[in-house]
Amino acid sequence: MPPIRLPRPALAAVALAVSLTACTAQAASGPASPAAPGRDAAPDGPPAKVTVVDPEAGRPVTVTAAGGTLVSVTVTDAEGGRLAGEVAGGGARWTSGRKAVPGTSYTVETVSRTAGGKETTSRSTFTTAKAERVNKLTLAPGKNTTVGIAQPLSIVFDRPVKRKADVERQLKVTTSDNTEGSWGWVTDYSGRDRVDWRPREYWKPGTEVTLEADLNGTDSGDGWFVRDYRTGFTVGAAQVVKVDLDAKRLTLVKDGRTVRTIPVSGGTPGGDKRSWRGTAVLMAKEGTIRMNSETVGLGDAYDKMVDYSMRLTWSGMYAHAAPWNAGYFGVANRSSGCIGMSTADAAAFYGSVNVGDPFEIRGGDTKGVVAEGNGYGAWNLSWAQWKAKSAVR
Repeated sequence: MPPIRLPRPALAAVALAVSLTACTAQAASGPASPAAPGRDAAPDGPPAKVTVVDPEAGRPVTVTAAGGTLVSVTVTDAEGGRLAGEVAGGGARWTSGRKAVPGTSYTVETVSRTAGGKETTSRSTFTTAKAERVNKLTLAPGKNTTVGIAQPLSIVFDRPVKRKADVERQLKVTTSDNTEGSWGWVTDYSGRDRVDWRPREYWKPGTEVTLEADLNGTDSGDGWFVRDYRTGFTVGAAQVVKVDLDAKRLTLVKDGRTVRTIPVSGGTPGGDKRSWRGTAVLMAKEGTIRMNSETVGLGDAYDKMVDYSMRLTWSGMYAHAAPWNAGYFGVANRSSGCIGMSTADAAAFYGSVNVGDPFEIRGGDTKGVVAEGNGYGAWNLSWAQWKAKSAVR
């Protein structure tokens, strides 16, 4: 049999999403070539019957041939994006590698061949139904950034994800050094569904990480995804911030060597103003911001502009300059839950740390351990506990 000719692979650049009542699109065969003089008009019999089977959003496109074999199949959307696929069953079936997307028109062009070698070209179209609900997401960290050794990949979804395994299977993480890691589903502090990918241990400096979220055409169970997402980052220096609330001291360790020690004042013991303990990850360097105690449930305790603010949790724990607590640094914990230090120390420290650096916080009188969804608290779970949060077994 002559070799099967297939189109070059390409990703579909299409949009929108939702379920569609199953149907069958029958390809229309082109006219047979005129018979040569003196020969039977159809020596090979009728052309192959080519069928597009049940073309629905959220499912691969399948094309079959009866009474012959498929030589080539090209599926193209209205914008020219192509769904690559493979022929199987000795040429009897072709299946796309990607799913059909809701609200999209597709053109299917095929070349089939009978057992006698006669080729026929056919063309058909189908359109998937539009999405009633669309799900979107937010990725962290941003693309082409350099981050600390504790930074996870984190995806927060706009709508609930009821089909977590289906979504997780579309997320591919690639690292330059084959880092072992796992996805884990958590509830974000905002109450939305979130999935994070963290390595088994802190990243190795220099690791390059990419995420391919091929979600276009995937049903989350409460809305369809209408595009793919990409991000990537590089891991920077091996820095760890160790905070001892009992000793009222912060230590910056780089490549295993102590480079800075700072006297601090943590959260006031015995009440709601205590700090969190465990491993928190530096989420953002926010600079000078307004901090209002009413936003974190502490009434009118404070309302001020704060310099060198470094966010550690969504619930409002920061490391920052706290000149109003100057008499307590290294002496007593008298903050409203944050890790305060002098303005000079805060300026130097702010310039030294990176988003993604871990803050390993310990102390005898705290609110408890930072939760997985309150910032990036995945490091407070054992590796076995974290892997158990994956939806794919």
